[in-house]
Amino acid sequence: MEHLLYTLDWLLYILFAINVAYLLVCSLASLCRYKPFVTAPARTSKRFAVFIAAYREDAVILPTVHACLAQDYPDDRYDVVVISDHMRPETNAVLSSLPIKLLQVDFEKSTNTKSLQAALGYLDKAAYDIALVIDADNIIAPSYLSELNDAFSVSGVRVVQTHRVAKNLNTGMAYLDAISEEINNSIFRLGHVNLGMSAALIGSGMAFEYPLFYDAMMDNTSVGGFDRVLEMKLLYKGIHIHYLPDTIVRDEKIQKANSFYRQRRRWLSAQYYSFFEFANHLLPAIRSGKWDFCDKLYQQISLSRVLLLGFVFIISLAHSLFASPSACKWWGIFILLLLALAFAIPRKYWKWRLLKAVCWVPYSFLLMLLNLFRLKEANRRFIHTTHGVD
Repeated sequence: MEHLLYTLDWLLYILFAINVAYLLVCSLASLCRYKPFVTAPARTSKRFAVFIAAYREDAVILPTVHACLAQDYPDDRYDVVVISDHMRPETNAVLSSLPIKLLQVDFEKSTNTKSLQAALGYLDKAAYDIALVIDADNIIAPSYLSELNDAFSVSGVRVVQTHRVAKNLNTGMAYLDAISEEINNSIFRLGHVNLGMSAALIGSGMAFEYPLFYDAMMDNTSVGGFDRVLEMKLLYKGIHIHYLPDTIVRDEKIQKANSFYRQRRRWLSAQYYSFFEFANHLLPAIRSGKWDFCDKLYQQISLSRVLLLGFVFIISLAHSLFASPSACKWWGIFILLLLALAFAIPRKYWKWRLLKAVCWVPYSFLLMLLNLFRLKEANRRFIHTTHGVD
């Protein structure tokens, strides 16, 4: 029995240590100075379709649309396409008065995938060069489309992820969510591109060559997390995903624990769904040297940071309470994990509010732990996160 526990302890340790080492390497890589690939303004203005899937987003949709219409970009070179799903008649009436393309849908089981597919089927495929996807609560600066146009003028650029940051920091949970977002940006985007790998997509603030987006989306069947399935498809095709750290899209952060619980359940479900959807592609990807795809597949099966932090702390504490000689090695990777996360947090968030936000971490761990037992349910229906700053 003692030998079995010893073996199990080492297996768990190796599993968690790999997770920690991966985060630490990418976090350290994010500290290196990034060299943008865009060097000159574009000579021509590409045609953009700006997709906004809006399911019950009456509270936030209008500021987002107005920000899109206020671009320093030729009006005849882009269209704002709002897919209105279950929004109020008065909201649709206001949207109809704006110079946008409004598509009203009424799905029995709504998903972002269905909304985007409906819009792609509605539009002329040959009319656009670039597809941009933003969330209904996102705010973009007037120079946003111009910066994307410059990026797509560079040879070989087919997919771009922009830098999503917090729009609101009004609660402790929102502050923690904003930090979590920036950790993701540091590790899975900036750190990855500094290592010569693809940046991760995030669901909004992402732009694609239009035909590429069309083909990848029209056979997408995901219920939640369409961006993960989309990303896996693109990486398997060998498409590199670029990152623009200075092109900002502002996104509303979770303000309440209940919303955090629902949102993360959707994210976890999408994460593991995409792993099992594409796991059979691993060996062909290795044979073909598609390392970006292999890296993304690993990300799908790895533990989320909150769960990793909680499990490593609990195991370390348990070893200490029972005076196990293995406690040192567990506390060692716990400290390395803390360092990996600390390196990934931008300086602007190192304020006294950070300590208050950290107090939410144990509760967040419990919510994520509960979510592990409800993943199948989450993949059967779309879990909507209500927007609107209190």
